Amino acid sequence: MKLIKTANVCSLQFCQKTFFPRKMYPTTLTQLARGNPFSAPLFTLRQVDEPKQSPGTGGPGNRRLAAAAVEGGDSCEFGSQKYLILCGFGGILSCGTTHTAVVPLDLVKCRLQVDPAKYQSIFKGFSITVREDGFRGLAKGWAPTFFGYSMQGLCKFGLYEVFKIMYSDMLGEENTYLWRTSLYLAASASAEFFADIALAPMEACKVRIQTQPGYANTLRQCAPKMYAEEGVWAFYKGVVPLWMRQIPYTMMKFACFERTVELLYKYAVPKPRSECTKPEQLVVTFVAGYIAGVFCAIVSHPADSVVSVLNKEKGSTATQVLKKLGPKGVWKGLVARIIMIGTLTALQWFIYDSVKVYFRLPRPPPEMPESLKKKMGLTE
Repeated sequence: MKLIKTANVCSLQFCQKTFFPRKMYPTTLTQLARGNPFSAPLFTLRQVDEPKQSPGTGGPGNRRLAAAAVEGGDSCEFGSQKYLILCGFGGILSCGTTHTAVVPLDLVKCRLQVDPAKYQSIFKGFSITVREDGFRGLAKGWAPTFFGYSMQGLCKFGLYEVFKIMYSDMLGEENTYLWRTSLYLAASASAEFFADIALAPMEACKVRIQTQPGYANTLRQCAPKMYAEEGVWAFYKGVVPLWMRQIPYTMMKFACFERTVELLYKYAVPKPRSECTKPEQLVVTFVAGYIAGVFCAIVSHPADSVVSVLNKEKGSTATQVLKKLGPKGVWKGLVARIIMIGTLTALQWFIYDSVKVYFRLPRPPPEMPESLKKKMGLTE
């Protein structure tokens, strides 16, 4: 016999009967809580027969958290050393290659942020850059972009998996499932904290090359010059604004992506995820990634403007730059950044998930523990 129930309805009825009297929590508040975009993703519960694992072949049940469905033939165990190394490799490919590919758009966006009077718009920014520096000028800053965001991708995606497993073990199997969205947020924020420390030096060089004509044309020229003028601090003075920009961005990137994937499979895809082929799943991944990227760009853009100006000007602080830009100035270049970040985020998730598919890494969907099913009366 199959049991098919909507999780939100089941959990709501269970909580109302067991823990929350109706008088204490009115229906209106309950409905509002259910509408929270960062609540647990929607899911469909199905009772299926699964093959029993032989001893020592399966990982803990509380570690079965990912964004895409699993197909047989996994090459390693979820959470193993090989799994984490390949996830880090996927992060290098997804972030390093995509950020390098959009260097021309990033260059124009940075110049629009630091000198809006000259560049005024995206199209004028491109035309002025080509007229002054030629088409090769659009590639300025590609080297620090590639190396910086490769290191960031390694830490972002690799450490995300590490922290997800670590926090999952701390919470326990049932709480991991019930609070999985909060787990995604906490794990992504923790990973991004270290990823930005790895990114900061190269980001400082990139912005200096792109926004100060004549200062330096290559990474080999820029890095020694910055160190000679300002010391090591020149490479890390932008790390706090980076945290302000990247941590909310990454939390939105992972949480919104997970949520959007769930909604797409519920309302847009005509068949269950388990019946979709791998190419079909990757299309859903790309679409969900682009939607998440739009929200990421909006959330993180003010801090991105501060980072761009801060790395251009010597001796300024983040607070001084924020006051100088004002409420309107921090939103300069938003359209360019939405296009850039939307495309970047979609491609990053697509490449990252493709690496998992190619190396046959486990990609299990969230699964309710049997103990929780019994508590909620979903099993006989």
